[in-house]
Amino acid sequence: MEDIRFATRLNSFASCAHKFWPDLRGKPSTYQMIERAATVSGLTDVDLNYPQHIKNDVPELKAFIADHGLHVNGMAMRYNTLPEFQLGAFTHPDARVRKEAVELTKRGIDCGREFGTHLMTIWLGQDGFDYCFQADYDRMWDNLISCFREVCEYAPDVDVSIEYKPNEPRAFSVLPNAATTLLAIHDIGCKNMGITLDFCHVLFAGEIPAFAASLAAKRTRILGLHLNDGWGKRDDGLMVGAVNLRATLELIYKLRAEHFGGAYYFDTFPDASGMDPVAEAEVNIRAVRRLIAMADRLVGNQELADAIAHQDSPRSQSILDELWYGSLNQ
Repeated sequence: MEDIRFATRLNSFASCAHKFWPDLRGKPSTYQMIERAATVSGLTDVDLNYPQHIKNDVPELKAFIADHGLHVNGMAMRYNTLPEFQLGAFTHPDARVRKEAVELTKRGIDCGREFGTHLMTIWLGQDGFDYCFQADYDRMWDNLISCFREVCEYAPDVDVSIEYKPNEPRAFSVLPNAATTLLAIHDIGCKNMGITLDFCHVLFAGEIPAFAASLAAKRTRILGLHLNDGWGKRDDGLMVGAVNLRATLELIYKLRAEHFGGAYYFDTFPDASGMDPVAEAEVNIRAVRRLIAMADRLVGNQELADAIAHQDSPRSQSILDELWYGSLNQ
């Protein structure tokens, strides 16, 4: 198997902090979370939230990450510098607030370049609506497109990726699913745009992960992959394959067929139940390595390809059953 990059949600490493730092008072710092993440066997990368993880210390933080054997996979925007962002960033009705969101994103892109990454992931958590007669939908959409276009034109050398989510914290997100996100990317019209597929968000949106990947690959580029799992009712952030193992395999099968070259990033929440984040990340890495090996066996399987071509579900499921469980004759 070729070298695969594995990245992680850095804030996961604040979970169960007292066991790693018995004398810690308060929350661990960015440096401490990186130090803990570096103990994960097989982890190669971290993503940094901007501006949450940055304290005017880019050279020091960059050297610290490198000294711990890690790389920065990408930057992820967090719009929390103004209280007004509660009403949205790129879709806020006030042009001043939208301008601040765009300028903050530009600064995040510049910061990412200093860390050696050209990937910016944007999740517009507060951009949406909660009530009927609250939002001017036409204006909201136009503002969204205009802000994204300005960001993309500012940095044509950087990949700008949209991470969609159907809701939470807003009741309805302006970019809730794959189709709406692809429509936005079409309207933005910039070549450095793409999509980040978060497995839990896709389930939450009522979508089939491999189908969402297929649509994204046809219409744009899959720039980011957030692996996790859940029960489809909320953003659970469970370990990879814990609930929807076959759907996870199908997604990875599709990504391997599309020659996806990005990092396998774990957007999981060990902190939700006080798990050891190092052990949790190592389980995720082992699971994905196994799933990649299985997917690669399936990509060249002509019998499976024929079954899929004819929508012969009993045959395709039989092939998968043999892969999972082995032959009954063994």
